[in-house]
Amino acid sequence: MATTITMPQLGETVTEGTVERWIKKAGDPVEKYEAFLEVSTDKVNSEVPSPVTGTIRELLVQEGTTVATGTPIAVIDEVGAAKASETASAPPKTRDAMAESANAEPVPGFNIPQLEVKSTAASSGAPAKVPPHSNGQREEAALRGVSPAVRRLAREHHVDVRSVRGSGANGRVTADDVLAAAKLAPTTATAAPAAPAETSRPPAKPGPGNTSTYADPIPGTTIQLSSMRRIIAERMVESRKTAPHAWSMIEVDVTNVWEWRKREKDRFERDTGVKLTLLPFFIRAVVESLAVFPLMNSKFIADGPAIHVEKDVNIGIAIGLPANLVVPVIKHADKLSIKGIALAAGDLIDRARRNKLSADDLKDGTFTVNNTGANGSLASAPIINAGQAGIVTMETVVKRPMVMEDDAIAIRYMMNSCLSLDHRVVDGYVASGFLADLKKRLESMGPRGAL
Repeated sequence: MATTITMPQLGETVTEGTVERWIKKAGDPVEKYEAFLEVSTDKVNSEVPSPVTGTIRELLVQEGTTVATGTPIAVIDEVGAAKASETASAPPKTRDAMAESANAEPVPGFNIPQLEVKSTAASSGAPAKVPPHSNGQREEAALRGVSPAVRRLAREHHVDVRSVRGSGANGRVTADDVLAAAKLAPTTATAAPAAPAETSRPPAKPGPGNTSTYADPIPGTTIQLSSMRRIIAERMVESRKTAPHAWSMIEVDVTNVWEWRKREKDRFERDTGVKLTLLPFFIRAVVESLAVFPLMNSKFIADGPAIHVEKDVNIGIAIGLPANLVVPVIKHADKLSIKGIALAAGDLIDRARRNKLSADDLKDGTFTVNNTGANGSLASAPIINAGQAGIVTMETVVKRPMVMEDDAIAIRYMMNSCLSLDHRVVDGYVASGFLADLKKRLESMGPRGAL
């Protein structure tokens, strides 16, 4: 029986998707719930699982093609009915034959060839099958526990996940494990055949075996944009062309909130399993300032023309990943405490790094916060997320001598905060008022309080 697969709808507002990559090819077997396709939308990249077990008969859409949701994209021949009829007509197997058949059964998600080793007991030199609990099968069993997203990341970084020691639950290999292995020397990160010793390895050069990607660029090559990178480029150009950007910056003394966070971080991580950074404190101050300056939580409607003041306060968090940029959204952030924001942000950041965000996680943002200081930035002029009135940054925190109100000089923790705004929605008066209010709130936080 043939099953026609259609382009899924990855979110309520998503009307089309791009076939980013076929994980399976025509003629390949596929297990139910096994990822066989990677789809890219204007919201997120997602791996699509097969709804049935069978064989890929035909791929109807080429990679890189964008089609509407509901469009047929592949045909899978189910194997359940065929197997049932074959089982009914086949003669009974002996116990030895059944055992041999079980050992040769392909593993769900993988088509593993039967491994062979030399038997020490056989004088004829004939190969013998690997015992069921051999090291080779244990390695493949460990590989089956790796998520499709982590396997894809490993392929992009040329890392053999079977050689990586996992830090996740039950020794499972995580994305962070793969990235850490990729930073090591190639001989320790992969299980390649032994090569002659060499004192240094030359940088990778373009060649048939090397593919240059955004996450792993090779000098002298041209990187073909993925659908996600192409969408990001289009959105950035659209935002810059459509919204007249203006930019402003303030300097904030975050010494008290820094001390508050430092005192709470160990207990917080022990109780929740989430690292406590400066981000939730900053977001809490932002949502309080948005309540005072609601025009910053607005969007411009070109068809009006008009300005729509948003009812909800949904804060997007700009997260840079090796291959792309995502902005997941903390919904109703104004209803959350600092602790609630920390937990929500920690969950979104973790799932973003594991490529587990859904389309709903990235929609309905009304204002964006960008933690550019995580990479040491002192000042930046970010591009506004299309459809919003502003984006504000947290720059790096530095210790500097400052002149206090009583003319004393003290070492303080200082941070710049930069705001890009849509000048169609707000003028400099509103924007500077918002930044001044944000500064006042951040400097009044801590060093004690309830999260």
